[in-house]
Formats: sequence, structure tokens, C-alpha cells
Amino acid sequence: MEAISISMKDIKIVVTGDICFNMLLWSTAPQEQDGLNWQSQLTLHSRTLPGAALLLADLTALSTGKKVRSPSVPIVCGPQNDLFLRSYIEIGPYPAKVGGKKNKLYRVSQFMGFSGNINERPALLPLSDDTADADLVILDDENNGFSNDVSYWPLAIRETAKKPFILYKLNKPNGETALWQHLDQHHLDRTIVVINADDLRSKGVNISRSLSWEKTALDFVWQLSNNPNLSFLAACRHLIVPFGLEGVIYYKNDTGGAPESFLYFLPYEFENDMMRRNLGKMFGLTSAFVAGLAPSIVDGIAEDDPEDDRSLRISKGIREGLSAARNLFHFGFGKTAEVSQFPNPLMFAHEGVSLLDDVQDVKIPNNLSRDQQDGWYILQGKSSASIAQMAFDMVKNGEENILKSIPTARFGNLKTVDRIEIESYRTIHNLIAEYISSKNTRPLSIAVFGTPGSGKSYGLTEMATSTFPGYIEKVNYNLSQFQSPLELQNAFHRVSDLNLLGKIPLVVFDEFDSFFEGKLGWLKYFLAPMQDGVYMGAESVHPIGKAIFVFTGGTSSTFAEFCGDKIQNEEAKQAFLAEFKTNKGPDFISRLRGYINILGPNQSSDDDQLFMLRRAMLMRSLIERKLPHLINDKGEAQIDNDVLRAMLKIPRYKHEARSVEAIMDMSILTQASKWEQSFLPPKEQLRLHLDETLFLGYMMHDAILSEKIDDIAKLLREKFNALSDAILVPGDDGSLPWKKLDGTQKNFYREQVKSIPDALLPLQYDIFYVDHKTERLAFSEEELCALTKFEYRRRRKYRQAASGKACTLPPEELNKQIYQMVGLWSGVLAECNFKLERLKFVKQYS
Repeated sequence: MEAISISMKDIKIVVTGDICFNMLLWSTAPQEQDGLNWQSQLTLHSRTLPGAALLLADLTALSTGKKVRSPSVPIVCGPQNDLFLRSYIEIGPYPAKVGGKKNKLYRVSQFMGFSGNINERPALLPLSDDTADADLVILDDENNGFSNDVSYWPLAIRETAKKPFILYKLNKPNGETALWQHLDQHHLDRTIVVINADDLRSKGVNISRSLSWEKTALDFVWQLSNNPNLSFLAACRHLIVPFGLEGVIYYKNDTGGAPESFLYFLPYEFENDMMRRNLGKMFGLTSAFVAGLAPSIVDGIAEDDPEDDRSLRISKGIREGLSAARNLFHFGFGKTAEVSQFPNPLMFAHEGVSLLDDVQDVKIPNNLSRDQQDGWYILQGKSSASIAQMAFDMVKNGEENILKSIPTARFGNLKTVDRIEIESYRTIHNLIAEYISSKNTRPLSIAVFGTPGSGKSYGLTEMATSTFPGYIEKVNYNLSQFQSPLELQNAFHRVSDLNLLGKIPLVVFDEFDSFFEGKLGWLKYFLAPMQDGVYMGAESVHPIGKAIFVFTGGTSSTFAEFCGDKIQNEEAKQAFLAEFKTNKGPDFISRLRGYINILGPNQSSDDDQLFMLRRAMLMRSLIERKLPHLINDKGEAQIDNDVLRAMLKIPRYKHEARSVEAIMDMSILTQASKWEQSFLPPKEQLRLHLDETLFLGYMMHDAILSEKIDDIAKLLREKFNALSDAILVPGDDGSLPWKKLDGTQKNFYREQVKSIPDALLPLQYDIFYVDHKTERLAFSEEELCALTKFEYRRRRKYRQAASGKACTLPPEELNKQIYQMVGLWSGVLAECNFKLERLKFVKQYS
């Protein structure tokens, strides 16, 4: 330990780059009412703070606790000198945290622009106490002259024989600068490049923003591989790209094999969520990230890590960097901007925000085709459990065990883990946020589709009202109940009145596609309000004002179905489109700005892999809301395993979410301490909401298997003994009928049959009872070997427990016998009306 501490003391850190000073401007209310005239007016305040490389040096000194060699400003120059670049920033008081009202902190209101010597390049500053033996060089390249002026570069990188570690904070992706060319030629193997995602986008790099982490990650990998503007970055050994304060992508190309990319993300947030919460902005966030990353690099230098361990240090540093950036935002400029210390020295002491346990990471697949990309879920890389296992655990033990590690969109009481839904909701969320902040007074029109009972209006309403509280007032109309256009006029009139009260009406038009004066008859009455923001009153045209129109479908479950895209027959499709055009369908669609297909608890298609998780989230939510007494002090839902299995695995609920809730209501549970099978409604009542025979088959799985143990065991013995080369079981006279065997001999086969479900589970098979003989499923050679190993271990353990001594058969002979027997399992189960089915898993991509 002593040697390490000495080497830590000797580590030399150099920080330099472009120079900028930040001029903070803010005003305060009058302090004196009876004093001099100026004292009764707003007071303007200013404060100058270091920016760019000077700020990064201060942050690095705080994060590492070490002396940092950096540029110093000569007194004769001073930050006010026109030689230096200055940025002007308006700041103001903002809530310290989301929902806070009392405590206020100063943060940035707006970036106002730059000043300085506009005729020449901004001045740079030489390093104080520069050394060619620097161990870590941190460069802040703001694209303001430093990258092309060799005279200001640190000696440690100018002297090509030196091999320092380099943290290169790059503002604009440019592979043509002298600095990049130099690093590429002499130092790239020890250079870690950090560039903000928005700086990449500013160069025309098309990376989606705030839709889903999957889409953002896959966009980045594709752009890095295919965009010529980024070809120089693809050569980086280590490239780190922060996405707001919520995520980071780490690209490494140092293994000699194919490059790898990893996403680090907060599962409960998406890019730029923090900046949308009316808490202000901050400068220096990427600098804080780099400073937070630096201590891990310093530790690696001190420990003299081998190159293979460098990515582990970077991984830890990324978490520290995200925490540091969040803390810079968290502390802001303090409660009193004039005297508060900036940057706050507590930001690296974990006294603000620590994300070390919250940040999740996952490897991003880099070889997916465009068609495969839509099927990739982060869930694949975060859990080896089946969807059924995760759903079971979610209902039993609560959502947090699952949701803490996978991306989850949360809007008030609405939660979803389905990537398709997340991207849809986030798209609409972004549309609404943009609409609210704009001066546009035309209604924003959105369509929502889904099967009856899937919760079409609930999801979007919950998202809008919870995310934009105080702005939105919900109004609901069911057009299938309207008798004339006059009722629609009255609805528009009420919307207009709400506008006068300062609210933005969220107007839900349920069943907008219902029959009225013909098919889709209501559409023509919405065209003018959607396009021009006006409606026809009794005698004149009236403005509607700012509003959000939400059209929820009653006859089409998806947007594609509404448009006729699902029609396969070409003649039928052309006939549909002709009628659709006559009914103003294309005109209506052209006025929409977005749509959502709501995915309910039923599987929407063969590609819909997460329906069971949606079902589990619905069930847990309903139990917590309607039956809280069934949840014990440990947060465990008291529900019979067989009931839960059936509720999760039944293929279809006839009325989607309404059926799930109805079955709970029909199970008399008010006074129950556990949801047992006996509380379920009778078969005739279950038939209202699902296939009751199938449901009972799932639910009675364990009972039926126990009841048929002897039948299965007897058949297994008969088929095994009938094999010509069977190695007979010791003590079993194959010529005797089943009923002549003693209890010990029968139990040998019974115990094997009882273990079959456990043996099949690791192979992702479940056993399901049906009321007829079913087709035999053939195991693969790999599956047979796995089952043989399982049964071998179980049998040895069983015999040792029974006899107190080891099995007498040699392992190779026993294995052959077991291999023969497990090969019969599938056929025997099929003859006894048990069907093997694959557990649902998210598709895996390498």
C-alpha cells in the first residue's frame, strides 16, 4: 500500500486547451423603496467565472485531490481583456430539485452569446510549470484555436517519445486539425476521446434523441460505422459520448478484434429529461464529466494497470463522470450567486448525487441489419431469465426488482418497458413539449389506436397531465354518442372557453372513427378545426385556440389497420382506399402530427415479445390499487402460484385490461388473505373473459401432473423396457407388470417424473396439460445431453439419500441408461396429454 500511495503522490497532471471566461448576469428585485432612485429599481449583478480549460482544470483538481498544472491568467491581462473570449450567460433562481418550491438555486436561464477580439483568434494562455513527464494530459478543445497552435500544446504530447495518458475533450468532431493528426500519429493508443452527443449531431450525425435507449445506441453504432464524417473517430481506441445527464456510450477499439460499444444508462430516465424539468440549465457539464472520469484514470496509472484492465477503469469512471455532471447541475451557482463557491467542492464528495448503483450498462450489438434493429431490447443483455419468470417475479415481488435494470418510461402512474410503446410515448411527449413552448395556436392532433380495453385514452392522458401539470386540462367526448354536428360545435365552444382560462385543453375524441352519416362520417367535421384552428358556429367562424386533440379509435386496433395497410388482397385494398379517400381519410391523416398504437395485455403479433411483462405490470398495479391487503410487509403479493401462472400465460383476454380487472373483481377477495383458486369465479363466469378450459389447464398444471404421476411413470417404464438395447434398472424385473412392483421400485420412476418440469426449465420448456393427446416434441442432441446430466445428478443424489451409499453403476453405463430414458420423456408426456411449449424469450442477437 505504501508504494501505491507514493506513486499516487508523484503523478503529474496537466490540463490545458482553449480559454474562455463566463460572464454571469442576473437581476434582483428592489431592496429599498424609500432610498435613492436606483435603489427602487431592478439591480443588475455580474460575476466572471473561468470557463473552458480553466474550469476543467479547477474541476480536475477537485476530483483528483492533486495539484494540476494549468494555464494561469496574468494580472496585467485579466479576464476583462478583449484578447480573451468571453461568453455572456443570464442566470436566475430555479427549484433546487423536481417538485421543490422553497429552496432556490441559481442556474442558467439562457446563453446570450460571445464577445472578445472579433477580428482575430481568441487569445490562448501558456501552461504554468509545464513538464514533459506528465502522466495524464487533459485537453479541452473548444475549436477556438488551440487545436491548431502547436506552441500552446503541453510538452508531454509535443515530445513524441513521451507516452502520457490523454483525456481529450473534443467540442467539434474534426479530424483535420493539427492536434488530431498529431494524436492520431503518436498518441492514439493512450488517448480517451470525450465528445458530447449534441456536438456529433451538430455535424449532421443522425442519432435519435429521447425516444429509447435502444434506438439511440443502435443509431450511434450505425453512424460510427457508416457516416464518413465520423470515420476518423472510428479509429479511436477509446471514445466516450455522453448523452445529456442520463446516459453514455463507450466505444472501444483496443482489443485487436472487432470494436465493441457499451451503453451506460439510467433506466428511469432518457436523454435530456433533466433539462426538461424547468430546473434551468448549466454550463460545464461535459467538463464535469471528464473531471469525474479522471480519478479512475489516475488510479489506473498509479496501479500500472495492464492495457486489458483499462476499460474496467473507464467503466467505473463513466459512472463517476455522470455523477459529477449531475452534481454540477445539482449545486448550480448556489443560493447566492455572488459569493457561492463555484464549482462546489462537495460535488465530488458524493454529498450531492451518486449514481454508482443506479447506472446500468449493456453491450450494444454491432452487426444487426436494419430489420433486426427494431427487435433488439436492452432486456436481452440484462437478464437470462425467461419472460415468464420475470413476469412471475414482477407480480409476486413488485416491479422494482425488474425495472431497476431495464429502460422504463414512467409518466405518472403509467409505466411501460416495451420499447415500441416507449418510443411512441416519447415521440408524442416531445411533440407536446414543443407545442406547449411554441406560439402555435393551431390544435396539435394525435391519434391513438388499440383494441377495446387496452387503455387507449388512459395512457396518453396520464403521460400528458403528469408531465405538464398546471398546463393541461382534460376534456372527454365520445363521438359514438353524438347525434348531430351541433354537439361537436358545443364541444369546440367549451374548448375555446378553457383557453380563455389559461389552460391548454387535452380533448379526447373517443371512437372518432365511428359510423355517422356513413363510414368515418365524423372526419370531415374535423378538417377545418385541425388545419386552421377554427370551427363554424351558428352564424360565424370562431377560433379554437391552443389545444391538443386526441383521437382514439373504436374500430381499428392499429394505425396500419385504419389506413388499410394490412389488407393483403390487392383488389380489396384498392376498393378500401377509394372509399377511404371519399371519406376524407387521407385529409385527416395529413393533419395528424403523431400516433400511438397502444399494446394491451394480449400479444399483438408473433414479434410482440413482452406482452407477458405488460400483463404482469397491469396485475401488480391492480393488486396494489384494489387489493393492497394481499401484499405483505415484505412487498410480496399473496397469490396462489397456479392462479398466477394461468393469469399470465392464458393466450388471450377477450376484453384485454378490462377482463383482467373483471376477473379480480369477480374473485371475492375483500376479506381474503391470499388469492387462492377457490376464490375464482366459476367456469361459466370465466368464459365471459377468456377460454376457461385453457385457463383451468394452466392453473391445474401441478394438480393434474400429481394426479397422473403413476400413469406417466408406468408408461415410461414400459417404453424403456421395450427398447432392445436398454440397460435395465437394477432391482426392476422388466417382466413384472407395474402393479406387481413394490413401493421402492415404483418410487424410482415416480421421482423421475416429478423432476421432469425442473429438468426442462433450464432448457426453456414448460409443461402444459391439454384435453387430448398431443404431438411428440423431439429433443435436440444438445438438449438430450443436458437432460442426461440433470437426471444423472438427481439420481445419484436420490440413491445416496435412500441407501446412504454411492450409486453402484459406473458413470458411463448409468449415463447411457439415462440418455435412453430421457429420450422417451417427450413421447410419454404427449401420450398422457401433456404438451411441451417453449417459454417466451426476447430474441437474442450476437
